[in-house]
Amino acid sequence: MKKKLYVSNNVSMLIVLALVLGFLYWAKAIIIPLALSILLTFLLSPIVTWLQQHGIARVVAIFLASSLALSGIVGAMWGVTSQMGSLLDAYPQYEDNILSKLNQLSERERDGLFDKLQAVTERITEQLTDNPVLEDRLSFPTDKKEKKDAQPVRIVNDGPFQLSQLWSIFGPMLEPLANAGLIIVLVCFMLINREDLRDRVISLIGVEQIARTTRAFEDAGERVSKYLLMQLLINVGYGVAVALGLWMIGVPYAPLWGFFGALLRYIPYLGAWLTAILPIMLSLLISPDWSLAIMVIVLFCVLELITNMIIEPMLYGRGMGVSQAALLVCVAFWTWLWGSIGLILASPLTVCIVVLGRYVPHLKFLDTMLGDRPTLSFEQRFYQRLLADDIDEASYLIEQELSNENSTLAQVFDKLAIPALAQARADLRNGNIDSDEQRGLVDNLQVIIADHDKLEAPAEREEDKQTKRKIVLAVPARDSSDELAISMLSKSISGQDFEWHEIGSMGLATEVLTRIEQLNANIIVITAIYPSSLAHTVYLCKRIRIRFPEITIVVCRLGIHHIENIKPPLTNTHNQLQAAGANRVVYSLQGTLLELDKLDLLDLSSAE
Repeated sequence: MKKKLYVSNNVSMLIVLALVLGFLYWAKAIIIPLALSILLTFLLSPIVTWLQQHGIARVVAIFLASSLALSGIVGAMWGVTSQMGSLLDAYPQYEDNILSKLNQLSERERDGLFDKLQAVTERITEQLTDNPVLEDRLSFPTDKKEKKDAQPVRIVNDGPFQLSQLWSIFGPMLEPLANAGLIIVLVCFMLINREDLRDRVISLIGVEQIARTTRAFEDAGERVSKYLLMQLLINVGYGVAVALGLWMIGVPYAPLWGFFGALLRYIPYLGAWLTAILPIMLSLLISPDWSLAIMVIVLFCVLELITNMIIEPMLYGRGMGVSQAALLVCVAFWTWLWGSIGLILASPLTVCIVVLGRYVPHLKFLDTMLGDRPTLSFEQRFYQRLLADDIDEASYLIEQELSNENSTLAQVFDKLAIPALAQARADLRNGNIDSDEQRGLVDNLQVIIADHDKLEAPAEREEDKQTKRKIVLAVPARDSSDELAISMLSKSISGQDFEWHEIGSMGLATEVLTRIEQLNANIIVITAIYPSSLAHTVYLCKRIRIRFPEITIVVCRLGIHHIENIKPPLTNTHNQLQAAGANRVVYSLQGTLLELDKLDLLDLSSAE
């Protein structure tokens, strides 16, 4: 029943997604101006707020900010148009040089693969056209007749000038102007009534969700506004640097390439190099050697290094919260959906989608797919790498945790190794893995633990040698997982204060009692990885307590805090073990070491 419900939910989600995509495509004539208006509103809001803070009325501040943005856009379009017209007018100056370069390339590549392929194609074509038999076989019977009867046709319109012709000329120009006017009006309206619009959206979502909606608005507004403003400043600065650099090098029409540099840099990673293609090609055509092209390449490399390594980390701060790989995919998607406008809107739209997935439970998969936060915790990554038999990466994760100054070996084992053993035992119980996979995980973890040397104890002093050390016997409760926990303890414990002994997991209770008597042990440490049965641990405690009433028993019940959905009350576990004879019950390796340190050797000696 659950499986059918899960499949039904997935199908419903796919249908809704398809409907949303269809609506975004077919209604793009309305959605694109609205999206651009919201984008400009986010971009101009900090400027309007800053002007208001300096005593300027809101309407005047909105007028100044809108006029500044509109003047910048119109000025940029006029500059680009004039530069492109000048470039086309200057083409005859470079035509001879371009033709000579093309001739040089054709002469050098005369014996190349493409020339050989072209020669073979031309030869086959000549043979087909010169052979009438082949021509008759390859052509349809009516071809010759159609060739003879075919006559050229010309459509001449001698009628008067019609209104439809006027619309065909000026109609395409009116649509962008109408969209631009609509965008200007929407931006001004949104800036004037932004508080009212915000309250309406909150009311539409639901007052009961006001806390979550407020956090989402603040997160989205901060990320989008900051990112758009910083990206605009960086891109404009980058375009100015490109223009100045190319002008100093001597590449013609440097302002045009600077504008394309600022515009195309909205494409992550690829935009700068797409900008560099045209200046490099132009430098190759107008320069008789390679020096100018090399200088252009060096200029773009230096600018990219400075921008990516210094300027962007300093200005962006925590960034957008979007994975860079996901951002590239989203850029391609929005460009396919909405064309060049989608290229500009891709980054802010992706940020809004990630924020939506972060605060709406049913859309959490969007945050998982597109967000930059780690989707797996350190513990989950470690467990997954052990299941995949990737010992190298699992060892690297342990080394990475050990590199922290305040981390001890026992703490790292508690954080990574113990949860892995507990999760493997829980997955085996639930049927998610089989016994061979669980045994392989234990073997892999045993190899990793063996690579870490036992903690070296300080050199013993004479007075320490005369003092009787605590004799500890570590006993696994059940199987190899519990035995591996003992290995972790032995790697973490100091040999100065304890005389450490271990027994295998295959030993019977009678063998444990015999070993205690042989060693004259003071302390028994029983390790049990959760969620194993508590019955055998209770049985061991009872047998040891009956035979050795004065001995100290420490039960180390590990992994109980790391398995979700099956967490028994700790009070019941604690009471059962103490009733069976345990003196101490701890739930971590670090806690076990602390309890052992607390035990006073003098008290143990007097107890004996």
